[in-house]
Amino acid sequence: MDRRRFWSATRLVAEREVRTLLRTKGFWIGFAVIVVGLFAMSILPTVFGGDQTKVAAVGSQAVDALEGSDFEVRTVSDVDEASALVRSEEVEAAVVPSGDGVKVLALDDPPTDVVAALRTAPQVELLDPSAVGQGPRMVTIMVFAVVFLIFGMGGAAIAQSTVVEKQTRIVEILVSTVPVRALLAGKILGHTVLTLGQAVVLAVVAPIALRMGGQQELLAMVAPALPWFVPFLVLGFLLLAGMWAVAGSLVSRQEDLGSSMGLVMLLVIGPYFGVMTFSDDATVMHVLSYVPFTSAIAMPVRLFALQAAAWEALLALGLLAGTVVLVVLLASRIYSGSLLHTGGKMALKKAWAREE
Repeated sequence: MDRRRFWSATRLVAEREVRTLLRTKGFWIGFAVIVVGLFAMSILPTVFGGDQTKVAAVGSQAVDALEGSDFEVRTVSDVDEASALVRSEEVEAAVVPSGDGVKVLALDDPPTDVVAALRTAPQVELLDPSAVGQGPRMVTIMVFAVVFLIFGMGGAAIAQSTVVEKQTRIVEILVSTVPVRALLAGKILGHTVLTLGQAVVLAVVAPIALRMGGQQELLAMVAPALPWFVPFLVLGFLLLAGMWAVAGSLVSRQEDLGSSMGLVMLLVIGPYFGVMTFSDDATVMHVLSYVPFTSAIAMPVRLFALQAAAWEALLALGLLAGTVVLVVLLASRIYSGSLLHTGGKMALKKAWAREE
């Protein structure tokens, strides 16, 4: 195949995919929901606040110091019991005796609301100090994971457009003028450009949302991780895009698409729940940050928490990029062998054998 002809055809298909998707209401509605959701996640916690803060108190002096506060005070017998409650995160902080006054025990982040409520400026002791507090870390994990989940699921548009082209027989006209592999490359390129464009818009909007929510400190902490998140997001999308295209090429009707999308949906949703579930386990997060299907979320989170060096991120990016190349090559063969198939779902083995 002439290389110039291939890239020319790829560009034409990509432009067609972008124009088609930009004309659909669903694309704009979905993106608007993402932007509104970002503002909601930033502003609503400030407006409504969270649950009543739980604080452990040891001794009458600590109880007196917390009198009149809005906290849920839990009186315990000794400092060891209070420390255990803080470590288990049953309470946000503990106020305990210290010399002639009191001090505040917290896990990894100074509890500013508790300190501010006390009449004096107490000493604050962190039981498990870290560079990034638990609250900001969880917000960042949620934002990174949700954005990847939304964009990953957005790749289903590749499968849907492929099925529509097969069902309406337009694909037979397309492959008579465009090489099949250029058709696949164009679809992936077009949707990747749209994903990158959305990511750029979110990168501009996110600081505005965080400032409106009074979370400038979180913005300053998240900023160093954002340049890493974008390439991980794009490569992660490319990894899934080839699989979405295969899912669409294996069936001939929209109603059959669900039967071929199961594995891809699992690979989109799995990283989200994996990182959310094991975010506090440093060992598991270390492993997930190198697994291609989860590294797009796990490694930026570790970078944000200052738990990974730049060389680790580059290694993870290299592994992810290598996996993308392998998956796209495999997808290209299956896509070529199944694109013109009609009459129900086609088995992967048969599609692989039929590739021309």
